[in-house]
Amino acid sequence: MTFFQAPPMLGNPYAHDALLRSYLDRVLPGDVRTSIEPSLAEMGALSGAMFARSVEEQADEPKLVTWSPWGHRVDRIELTALWRDAARIAAEKGVVATAYERKHGRHSRVHQFALAYLIEPSWHVYSCPLAMTDGAARSLIASGNAALIDRAVPRLTSRDPDLAWTSGQWMTERTGGSDVGLSETIARADGDGFRLFGTKWFTSATTAQVALTLARPEGNPAGGKGLALFYVEMRDAFGKLNNIAINRLKSKLGTRMVPTAELTLGGAFAIPVCGTGDGIKHITPMLAITRTWNSVCAAAGMRRALSLARDYANKRVAFGARLADKPLHQDTLATAEAEAAAAFLLSFRAVELLGKDEAGESDEADRALMRLCVPLAKLVTGKQAVGVASEALEAFGGAGYIEDTGLPRLLRDAQVLPIWEGTTNVLSLDVLRALGKGGSLEPVVREVSKCVHTAHASLREPAEVAARALTHAQAWLEDAMQRSPEAVEAGARRFALTIGGALQLALLVEHGSWALAHGDGRYAAAARIFSRSAIDRIDIGPAADDARALLT
Repeated sequence: MTFFQAPPMLGNPYAHDALLRSYLDRVLPGDVRTSIEPSLAEMGALSGAMFARSVEEQADEPKLVTWSPWGHRVDRIELTALWRDAARIAAEKGVVATAYERKHGRHSRVHQFALAYLIEPSWHVYSCPLAMTDGAARSLIASGNAALIDRAVPRLTSRDPDLAWTSGQWMTERTGGSDVGLSETIARADGDGFRLFGTKWFTSATTAQVALTLARPEGNPAGGKGLALFYVEMRDAFGKLNNIAINRLKSKLGTRMVPTAELTLGGAFAIPVCGTGDGIKHITPMLAITRTWNSVCAAAGMRRALSLARDYANKRVAFGARLADKPLHQDTLATAEAEAAAAFLLSFRAVELLGKDEAGESDEADRALMRLCVPLAKLVTGKQAVGVASEALEAFGGAGYIEDTGLPRLLRDAQVLPIWEGTTNVLSLDVLRALGKGGSLEPVVREVSKCVHTAHASLREPAEVAARALTHAQAWLEDAMQRSPEAVEAGARRFALTIGGALQLALLVEHGSWALAHGDGRYAAAARIFSRSAIDRIDIGPAADDARALLT
């Protein structure tokens, strides 16, 4: 009889995600937990069905139609069928709206991001426009600009697919995306608004109806202080582009279903969101949201890759036994599972803090922790997502390298997560800047200490690993600051990854202790496994002199 390998099956991700359900049981009041259960089960079912489509339709990509048959410049982007359906589902299921309806107070963000976490790996990264839409709504609300709030926020947060808008975020220019102070786009006053002139080199989800972007009003000084944040609508009431030319769609390694375009602004009409300066400051609320989305999507991608790998391991027989029964394969998958659990808990800790802040229930200690937790979660989970996706593909052997299995997309799409919304190095420096502006590591120290002091007896050792790593990071920073700014910068990544890893381990200890009290030992095991990985990275890396010598 001819042998054929059985492909991995997904089923309903909510039904099979024990960590998500366990976490929700721990952090949500009983009435909230009961209330949101049907929506999560429904989203899980949708995700399972949509995943099958995402594999079948993986060759579909957006297309740019530049000219009409009669020679008119139209610059129309044709989306894939899956993306069009994703737009409808996202609106109807409230994947953005849930956070703004706030039916469950501070827990509304947990509900919203649980929905996003379940569906994200199944709809070809439709999270991209949703993250920017969520960030735009939050930025406009924070600005206090009543006219723009009334104009845009009801549409950005609508459940009606016919009314709902999405937003873009146009920051990257030919000068780069990280140092936005070098932006070359000029804003010229025109009546009640401005006309924007310049090139946006990399604009994701360019089919959005609106965008927030940075430009320099004429006469403003160079650098970030001279930039202003502007609101732009892509088309007018007749569907004509707002003096915007779509030059081309970008050909990318991954996220290929996201219509990412290069734009020329040839006098696009725009409205200042909050004055005509300090644009980088005014975009901060958006970055807090989009970085949180990035973290949750990283955790979602890891969960999807491992769910498929574990299903496959239960079916694949090699050398006389299932892969799932092979000790070495168990070791490999368990290591990746522990990492994924750590990523999930840190991402959703950032979500909890965000929801608490928006509900007006945060104190200064909560806000200080959130300022550190969001960039740490983004930078740590972005790196973890790539590693876990790579391990998962390897777990399929050669099938993991074959395009039409749909598996390689897991790795290609993961690779953008350390890049979007700030690279690992940029965010590491952001953490240092936050500490240098009157901040301290005390909020993280308190969080880790809380987890350590409540640890189950069987988790004392992992708890101490987290505490020692954090103490080492603090000592290193004090010493490096006394030596030189260069010493601090050279070790910034290892410092940030150590703090992030220590926080992840502490949160795993906390959840593992709670789960043990409820008869579930899986997450205590995850904490012990994760504690044996490279949590403390302070001394893992080159000395500055050696780095310079090697690269000379």
